[in-house]
Amino acid sequence: MSKIKIKNFGPIKEGLLDNDGWIDIKKVTVFIGNQGSGKSTVAKLISTFTWIEKALTRGDYEPKEFTSYSRFRKNYCSYHRIDNYFFDIEKNDSTEIEYLGKSYKMKYKKSLLEISEVKQADYQLPQIMYVPAERNFISYVKSPKELKISSESLKEFLNEFDKAKEAMKVSVKLPINNTDLEYDKLNDIVNIKGKDKDGKDYKVRLTESSSGFQSFVPLYLVSEYLANTIKKSSEANHGGMSSEEIDRFKKLAAEIYSNEALTSEQRRAALSAISSKFNKTAFINIIEEPEQNLFPTSQQKMLNSLLEFNNMSKGNKLILTTHSPYLINYLTLAVEADKLKESVKTNDLKSKLNEIVPLNSTLNGNNLVIYELDEKDGTISLLDNYKGLPFDENKLNNELGEGNESFSKLLEIEQRL
Repeated sequence: MSKIKIKNFGPIKEGLLDNDGWIDIKKVTVFIGNQGSGKSTVAKLISTFTWIEKALTRGDYEPKEFTSYSRFRKNYCSYHRIDNYFFDIEKNDSTEIEYLGKSYKMKYKKSLLEISEVKQADYQLPQIMYVPAERNFISYVKSPKELKISSESLKEFLNEFDKAKEAMKVSVKLPINNTDLEYDKLNDIVNIKGKDKDGKDYKVRLTESSSGFQSFVPLYLVSEYLANTIKKSSEANHGGMSSEEIDRFKKLAAEIYSNEALTSEQRRAALSAISSKFNKTAFINIIEEPEQNLFPTSQQKMLNSLLEFNNMSKGNKLILTTHSPYLINYLTLAVEADKLKESVKTNDLKSKLNEIVPLNSTLNGNNLVIYELDEKDGTISLLDNYKGLPFDENKLNNELGEGNESFSKLLEIEQRL
């Protein structure tokens, strides 16, 4: 399991108050908190360091490429626009970040990034996707590719959205409102199809649809596309290499073949070793506000879909930032359903369980971790659990409770009139 430690970076001050400051990055990791508390900051740092680990493992760069403070900050942290979050010289140079992965560990302190190799055998090369909150923008405008998008993460997401559309062979069934998605490749138009309350067919362009669909469709389509791509790659034991990766692989292979000092068996072992570095066998899906513009029941169906995609491959990870108390409750349902799944034997009970939580979307409680971030003091705390279930004493649920309490006070005033 990978983990990260953060102190004095952007809105985060002391960071996590227990576990020696280490934030565990489990199969499903969730960050909740108010605006400006640092949820996206943590997610972006996880994305950055996971990508660096991947680049080093694959041999794209030497460690010295990242150790320079200015290069690390300007070339890599600027991708997610967190390059100005460092507590640098004028703030006593107090930023500290540590990342412990399965292939490399890194420590940033005093304007220096130290990198050393871990060499764990079970490292899986990931496809990393950061899904920004601004994703509905690419659904709203008619030709996003023609616009000058300044956000690098949004550009990459748009890239994957285009690939996902091109990969569509037939219409895609959406889990919301009994609708289907179809893609007109000739005119580059995404349509949503369904039936109205009178049973009549309708079709509406994504650019003209509701804000919920405009937020959900790109998220769903890209997540489904990448999860299935990684699953097929893992099953076939080969990754989808880019042209640059293929050229680099060929160059390395040529060097191995030309080395007369190696035996045939040594050549095969060396080729197997470099080949494994290019096989993407995990999908790390990092999503800002997945609940964006969605009704609670749609939030549940959206979450179940993301959990299903996350369960497709062993190395997959789902990292969420959210303001929604409903998502925490739906995660609780997924954990409880996973407990029951092994005990349920009859088809009737399996069917009933599947109606509440799809059997492909259940979640082992040991694979879930939820962190709360405090915007006032810049701290992070681990959300406790009760018998393996997320504890309902958290800021999101507390806000719901305070709303009910405030309403009771209003009723008391009304009774005195």
